[in-house]
Amino acid sequence: MPTTVAGRFTDVQDPFFSYIRDITYATMVTVDRRNRPRARVLLPVWEVVDDRPVGWLASYRTPVKSAHLAANPHTTYSYWSPRQNALHIDAVSTWAASEADKRHAWDLYVQGSPPGVGYDPVHYWRGGVEDPGYDVIRIDPWRVQLVRGSDLRSTVWTAPSGSRERTA
Repeated sequence: MPTTVAGRFTDVQDPFFSYIRDITYATMVTVDRRNRPRARVLLPVWEVVDDRPVGWLASYRTPVKSAHLAANPHTTYSYWSPRQNALHIDAVSTWAASEADKRHAWDLYVQGSPPGVGYDPVHYWRGGVEDPGYDVIRIDPWRVQLVRGSDLRSTVWTAPSGSRERTA
């Protein structure tokens, strides 16, 4: 089955959000200093900023995750449904630097972004945005691949050359 190349993120935006709403949880993969993978299941929220997807992950800043992202911020987030629909997001993931970003991510979780995806973070961080255990990872995708399970048709969007790619 040939792969379709999307010229703009808006070409895949609707199925991107549809898959995320349907599947909800993603597997995040990082690698350690010896290039060994580590997977974890989690729930990022997403929005579109300047015609590009941006994800936010409310998270505890654990030693393993921190060490992995410090050594190599390149990550993959994968969503899969039993209907064989899949969404793979290759990204640069960095700890949010500002209190404004942490507040913004909190608000996206509360409102649901996309609608139907999120939760009230106060269940995990009782002190709200100021809770010392609350941290946020910003996810800047550089490649998105959607696979439709009914026929395994694949569509790929890649960030334009020279566009902003966050680095650690």
